[in-house]
Amino acid sequence: MAFITDRETAKGIFDEAAERGVSIALFCTGSFWNTEAILLAASRFAQKHGIENIPVVVAMTSEYSHMQQTKRVTYSRDPRAGLRAVFEFARLLSDGEAAPYPNVTVMTHLDHADPVKDAWALTENTDLLTSVMFDAQEYPYEQNLAMTREYVKNYGDKVLVEGIIENLAVGDGTGAARRDDYIEKAVRFIGETGVDFLVADLGTEQQSAGMAAHYLKERAQALTAALGRKMLVLHGVSSLADEQFAGFAADGVVRVNMWTRIVRESGQYAARRLVERLPQIEANDFEAAEATAYINDNVDRAAHIMEDTMALLGYANLVSSIAAKG
Repeated sequence: MAFITDRETAKGIFDEAAERGVSIALFCTGSFWNTEAILLAASRFAQKHGIENIPVVVAMTSEYSHMQQTKRVTYSRDPRAGLRAVFEFARLLSDGEAAPYPNVTVMTHLDHADPVKDAWALTENTDLLTSVMFDAQEYPYEQNLAMTREYVKNYGDKVLVEGIIENLAVGDGTGAARRDDYIEKAVRFIGETGVDFLVADLGTEQQSAGMAAHYLKERAQALTAALGRKMLVLHGVSSLADEQFAGFAADGVVRVNMWTRIVRESGQYAARRLVERLPQIEANDFEAAEATAYINDNVDRAAHIMEDTMALLGYANLVSSIAAKG
């Protein structure tokens, strides 16, 4: 059982997973129920496949313009309370004698953190963070490079750092067109900043409403070869059909970020179940009307989707524990 915030321990987990042909799942959350669904999915997968300490990343955005997950956690919409409450909740569920998911190793991640808007999250919460995405994609390349380099210098000994060099496409049609010099710029960026991971533009679309994007496999392979190590992070996999997941790890993708499809499909499932209970609700049946019924339906469906995703990411290759114990 473990809740990992130590960067070197986490790095070892990622390195060994990559050697075994596994891309570690990074599931985002904006609620307590979805946070538990992440651990439930990992625990179920571990039990089915005999994995002692199965690693998974629980992630949140804060001031990201397209989705502010920390503000979704509580009615108050306080981002600080949301961030710390969810990560402490994940710790409670995974670490300690009373943890209900002791076979899950949890790593935490601050996603899409803007250097200015998210300064508080990037600097004041490293005690609860395993990694951060230092997201300066909206800034000119040279400024992005300088800001990222400075953050790694100041905080790279505390957290693993993801960097990004250009805008990723978003489901609303935003995002820069792909440039011919992308790989050259990526090599320079990694060399001068010292980030641990690169969020790569590999053809996927964030906040996507469908699965019609095409994963750029050859670009991933070319990037990995040019960078000299496996360090790519793939966002927007909700836009990909399941058959496109094969071979991510071999292409150099060490972790995969997913949220939109999980929340949408689990919400739709729970809503259908809610409608089915309407006669009991109108008849004043407490269990049918109480919000737990709707939340549990969300959890069950979300966990099922995440289990399937972990299978696609090669988690069955984790025959024995690769995560830290204790």
